[in-house]
Amino acid sequence: MFDTHELGRRPGALKRVSRTIAAPDDLGIEVIGVAKGATVELDLRLESVMEGVLVTGTARAPLTGECVRCLEPLERELEADFQEMFSYPDADARSRTADTGDDAEEDEDTLFIEDDMFDLEPVLRDAVVLALPLQPVCREDCPGLCSECGARLADDPDHHHEAVDIRWAALQGLAGTIQDGEKDNAPRASGDEPQEK
Repeated sequence: MFDTHELGRRPGALKRVSRTIAAPDDLGIEVIGVAKGATVELDLRLESVMEGVLVTGTARAPLTGECVRCLEPLERELEADFQEMFSYPDADARSRTADTGDDAEEDEDTLFIEDDMFDLEPVLRDAVVLALPLQPVCREDCPGLCSECGARLADDPDHHHEAVDIRWAALQGLAGTIQDGEKDNAPRASGDEPQEK
């Protein structure tokens, strides 16, 4: 929670705030995110406007996750920018001219200041999650894992398997049988003939 009491309600008033907080739970996606309790550095600019307080800021936090190609652990630094308006409850009522269905929808998305305090967590969560890489990789040219045996290809660049098309597997077995039969039936060289004595 952040206090806006010192800022006052005079439009144009400005206050800069730097704060370090512990990351809330579930700040990320399945493969990468900010660990619960990790240090998040916030640099905020609070500006008083007619309707409320405009908050502009940057969040910096360490990311932990795994490469989506090879599943190796990875660590990154995240920097996410955000801007959000926190409205005064009474200012919102004064500026509303008529109650319509659109106003009801806007009220759901509006963040309010309560007792000169505002909660930055929903804004921080949205900013961080939107800034995360959807497909994090340990390096851009990561070859990933072998699709047949799961070996890490970066450790063994020459790793490969004989490609056998299952549609031809039965014929390949038949071809092997025929070749073995041909060897057995092959004419023997004159030197290989048993000699009579």
